[in-house]
Amino acid sequence: MSLVCLTDFQAHAREQLSKSTRDFIEGGADDSITRDDNIAAFKRIRLRPRYLRDVSEVDTRTTIQGEEISAPICIAPTGFHCLVWPDGEMSTARAPEGLRWFQLYVHPDLQLNKQLIQRVESLGFKALVITLDTPVCGNRRHDIRNQLRRNLTLTDLQSPKKGNAIPYFQMTPISTSLCWNDLSWFQSITRLPIILKGILTKEDAELAVKHNVQGIIVSNHGGRQLDEVLASIDALTEVVAAVKGKIEVYLDGGVRTGNDVLKALALGAKCIFLGRPILWGLACKGEHGVKEVLNILTNEFHTSMALTGCRSVAEINRNLVQFSRL
Repeated sequence: MSLVCLTDFQAHAREQLSKSTRDFIEGGADDSITRDDNIAAFKRIRLRPRYLRDVSEVDTRTTIQGEEISAPICIAPTGFHCLVWPDGEMSTARAPEGLRWFQLYVHPDLQLNKQLIQRVESLGFKALVITLDTPVCGNRRHDIRNQLRRNLTLTDLQSPKKGNAIPYFQMTPISTSLCWNDLSWFQSITRLPIILKGILTKEDAELAVKHNVQGIIVSNHGGRQLDEVLASIDALTEVVAAVKGKIEVYLDGGVRTGNDVLKALALGAKCIFLGRPILWGLACKGEHGVKEVLNILTNEFHTSMALTGCRSVAEINRNLVQFSRL
């Protein structure tokens, strides 16, 4: 079977996986309104192409946090890759070339956070991504029905021994008391740029600038946390306007085509992060499937750039898009 777009990978992955695993990957919080709107919101945006431009050479390269990447397409943090492929995250990590950022759920024990951050810093990771939108787990009905909380386990990061596992969400706890003033402690223990993942409003974007972080990922956790919040692409414009170019802004949620990537960049994102489609690729073909998903999206983005008259990422701007009145 020829898989030529990301939705092909989704359909093929669904055939490979058990119902509980499909539900875990695809499920959203509550009625999954935000999960679905993440995708639908992109389709409400129309493109305004420019023609009679020499697009014989189109360059998809860009920079994030001062480092060059081949295209503004990155992998978002997602969990439990071993559910879909035996080698799990190891295969995913081998698939992409480029930078490594470390995503942290903040633990109540500050020393454990410090140990983790120092470890990844020594391993050459380039940024620290602190996820903000999970002080408690969202109401994921499919997982509750499937009793997935009871059946999933995580390897204990503090122990090198194989087989030492703890139940899903009875794992190392996530801090419920994290607040803005705590960011100064993280800044005191690392030289890594700090990126805040999960911001959806201008108020929090302004606070991020005030607290001297280096970036924001506009994200609603794939619609898996608080349902009925803004789609990521709808929140992007508000956040970009609030930061006034002082820090970089990225986006995850709902990206499925090269046009989606182009629209996100036109509205001010420096790059996008891909979540579920990476797991679809992994489920279909392991490491090679992840590579294919990334290559397909990059090639689509290249085509979208050429067909809208953009020869470089720097030429992508707000004039390329308009919001549909439908």
